[in-house]
Amino acid sequence: MPFLAPCIDSSGVEGPILPSLLHGVLIVNKPDGWTSHDVVQRVRTVLGIQKVGHAGTLDPHATGVLPVLIGKGTKVAQFLLDWDKEYEAVLQLGQKTDTQDAWGVVLEEMPCESLSEDDIRSVFMGFHGAIQQVPPMYSAVKVGGQPLYKKARKGQTVERQAKTVVIHELEIQRVAIPEVGFRVACSKGTYVRTLCADIGDRLKVGGHLKWLQRRRVGPLQLEQAVEMESLYDGVDLSQFDGAWWSLDRVLESFPAVEVSGDDIRKVGHGNAIPWNRVEWADEKSRKTALGEGMRVRVKAKGGSLLALGVGPSLQPGQSGPALVVDTVLG
Repeated sequence: MPFLAPCIDSSGVEGPILPSLLHGVLIVNKPDGWTSHDVVQRVRTVLGIQKVGHAGTLDPHATGVLPVLIGKGTKVAQFLLDWDKEYEAVLQLGQKTDTQDAWGVVLEEMPCESLSEDDIRSVFMGFHGAIQQVPPMYSAVKVGGQPLYKKARKGQTVERQAKTVVIHELEIQRVAIPEVGFRVACSKGTYVRTLCADIGDRLKVGGHLKWLQRRRVGPLQLEQAVEMESLYDGVDLSQFDGAWWSLDRVLESFPAVEVSGDDIRKVGHGNAIPWNRVEWADEKSRKTALGEGMRVRVKAKGGSLLALGVGPSLQPGQSGPALVVDTVLG
């Protein structure tokens, strides 16, 4: 039975001021049997700091990419949670379970010998694009202020509203009935086990998720991830060239602006800066600018990342458009 925790876990004491090298995102390959919180605890222990969290919970038996947020990296969780994700999975046909995966109680078994590969491929085609999903009872979605999984553990079932998710890519990799291996790229909030259950229902034989590996979260790839056995006391994160991402790299999809002089100090205190004192950091940022109210990285001129902000934005008491700082990172 899976335990589904909230996506963001950054509890703990602030602790000492961390060197700039310890603010970022570590890509970890979560092993089978570990909760996402277990991984966070390991990183806290080996680094000797408390301000560690994660973005995007994986069930204990799922493996693959877990973005671990370190130091001020915990402040950017919301942006990582918005990223698309990619998985490889195995669908087991012929069985329905209460958790929609292989670790739940089998509710119903149905023969699937009459299914053909063409039947399966035809049904898979119907799950491309925007689809409706009803969140599973064993999930962290809250109804009436309480996570659904708490009600499910008491044997309760409550009405849930369907929500729209987007399946960008859905590719069958192998068919060996009753198993179907596939790859899916999807929007945030997609439950792959619910996708498996819905495909099984559409085929009229039931189904559940047998195996799951997350291959990608946004630009963070499994091939870049560090293994848990590489995380030991006193480890130097800089040795993980592909797995350790600075905040500036994680957020590079946002155009960058620069401030100078006393405005650097003001940004550090979260103060708004008149837009006419802000410069584009590079030509790429200038070309990707979308107009008013866009999300931007704020950097010291020729230097480091200071904050995230929104601009140009009209604010009460301002004589003109301004850069509004909402997340201080420097």
